Amino acid sequence: MMHVKVKAKDVRFTIPIPYAILNIVISILSSKFIHQNTTKWTKAHFERIQLDFTFPQIDKESLKPIVNELKNHKGIVLVDVKAKDGTEVKIRL
Repeated sequence: MMHVKVKAKDVRFTIPIPYAILNIVISILSSKFIHQNTTKWTKAHFERIQLDFTFPQIDKESLKPIVNELKNHKGIVLVDVKAKDGTEVKIRL
C-alpha cells in the first residue's frame, strides 16, 4: 500500500492507496481514449506557444512490473518535499 501524507498550515491528511487502485489508475491513464483526448486538449495551447510536442502513449505492460517490484520494497520513501511556506508532501510505500 502506498501512503500519501500532506501537511499544510491548518490541514493534515493521509491518503492510503492500495496497489489494486494504482493498477486501475495505470490502466485508465494508458488507455487510448485518454491519450487521444489529452493530445486534442493540449494541441491548441501548444500551437499558441509554438511548441511541437505530443504526449507519448503510456505503455501499461511496462508499468505493471514496476508496480509489482515496488511491492517488495515496503517502507521506502519515494517523495519527500518541503516548501518554504511549510507545506510538506511525503509518499511512502
